[in-house]
Amino acid sequence: MSTENRPVRWDEMTWPEAGKVTSDAVIIPVGAVEQHGPHLPLNVDTVICQEVALGVSALTGVPVIPPLTYGVSGSHGDFAGTVALRPETLIAVVEDVIDSLHASGVRQFILLNGHIWNNGSLDVSAEKLRVRHKDSRVRALGYVTMYPGPEVNGRVQFGRGLMHANFFETSVMLHLRPDLVRMERATSHVDVDSFWDYRMDQVSETGVWGREVSAANAEHGKAEFERCVQTTAQAVSAAVREPWPSSAHRPD
Repeated sequence: MSTENRPVRWDEMTWPEAGKVTSDAVIIPVGAVEQHGPHLPLNVDTVICQEVALGVSALTGVPVIPPLTYGVSGSHGDFAGTVALRPETLIAVVEDVIDSLHASGVRQFILLNGHIWNNGSLDVSAEKLRVRHKDSRVRALGYVTMYPGPEVNGRVQFGRGLMHANFFETSVMLHLRPDLVRMERATSHVDVDSFWDYRMDQVSETGVWGREVSAANAEHGKAEFERCVQTTAQAVSAAVREPWPSSAHRPD
């Protein structure tokens, strides 16, 4: 891992510098602009994902590009403020971004996701790009998935992808951007078990899914954030050094 503890920002390099980057890997943060209840800003998923990506870059030396800000957010329904891409649009955007990075010599792509409803599009993108670029490796993962899901203290028991603007996200935002959090407006929602996933406006009056949101605090957010960074960095550091299969068409 890198000892400089400074992220490598792709967009702050000149083109000659970008051409001389020693790492053949890159981190691509993917967020969203969508409602997060009455107490959190629309950019929660982008802020958290980008900050995790920067932390991972600082620890590993793997460059990070600016976040893809818009995501697959149409399922928030009629709550104001959400800016959504169709799944097909996100797939196309990711393809174009990776094609461009591939032309600059990048061969390993970590799609770091900050919004669970992006998952389907990112998995499709990864599959298409593995086929297109036989000399490349592509992996889509959430910033919080490198340690067991039950360990995530989000005060959500049910709901899978519905947990939203909850104790976890609110705590992390209180750590990262307390200036954007309106705790006096925080509400909670008792999560219930369900086979189906629904539009958020069908199951929550406030856009929140999770209990005890008012108990969120920056100390818990700092601990959760640092664990996300450390566990993801450990995984990325090992991944970019993983031997290629002997039959693979590896980069020179």
